[in-house]
Amino acid sequence: MKTRPSFDLLGPAGESAVGPSTRQLRVAEEVRHVLAELFARTEFRDPELYGVTITVTEVRISPDLRHATVFVTRLGRDDVEAVLPALKRVASFLRKRLSTALRLRTVPELHFQPDTSLEHAMEVESILRLPEVQRDLHRDQALDDED
Repeated sequence: MKTRPSFDLLGPAGESAVGPSTRQLRVAEEVRHVLAELFARTEFRDPELYGVTITVTEVRISPDLRHATVFVTRLGRDDVEAVLPALKRVASFLRKRLSTALRLRTVPELHFQPDTSLEHAMEVESILRLPEVQRDLHRDQALDDED
């Protein structure tokens, strides 16, 4: 098995451990704004997207700006996985609209993923409310107050 040298700055997924560049963040946020506007105002011909309210929560873009991972959720619903195939079908239409709205050499290819951050936050919140955790938190706070 090949091991990575200790000076390697790539994370487990091959991503930079330093984080995205300012340009990546700026382009990702612009893509998010344009997509959010398109989802709010555009009626798609795909029957699975008819009447569906989709919220774009985050966009992560690759360092070469050729791929964008779009995290989406449905307003008030948790079955966003059901519309992912339909979003994949309209991705070329969305890219065409992005090309007219953005001034980029190449428009990123869109990859849609469900946003699970809200479920994760609720899970952490429920864990923090457990009696065992509350007891430990109060004990740690009492120890900090003694110092």
